[in-house]
Amino acid sequence: MTISLVPLCTATITLADPLVLPNTPSGTRIIVEVIDAVYEGERLSGKHKGVAAADWMTVGPEGTGTLDVRATLETHDGALVYVTYRGRLDLSVPPGSAPTYAAPLYETGDDRYAWLNRIQAVAKGTLDGQTLTYEIAEVR
Repeated sequence: MTISLVPLCTATITLADPLVLPNTPSGTRIIVEVIDAVYEGERLSGKHKGVAAADWMTVGPEGTGTLDVRATLETHDGALVYVTYRGRLDLSVPPGSAPTYAAPLYETGDDRYAWLNRIQAVAKGTLDGQTLTYEIAEVR
């Protein structure tokens, strides 16, 4: 069995300044709120909806960042889609010098996008200042 990746979209995310909480019981916690997000692709396109979107990342002592992201997007034709993903980021190197890897899951009650409820996606991102850009694909 071969794994294939089917392009889903490119997400361009504008991030707020991080809130850093060192020495929590979980390690260092970095909370980064989403200011805006635009999803562009033939299969999925839309914009960030609402203000409740952020990454509640934890950072281990060796510099491994573990992502914990939740957000809502509104498709170009008005469907609401809940997005959640976990992932990893190497923070032992300067920000932006290592890719971010994630595994998005989507939830919607809109029949036009019910197919999103059944897929697993993967993403590879690059950080440039406060802009995070992900290439996102469906795993088949």
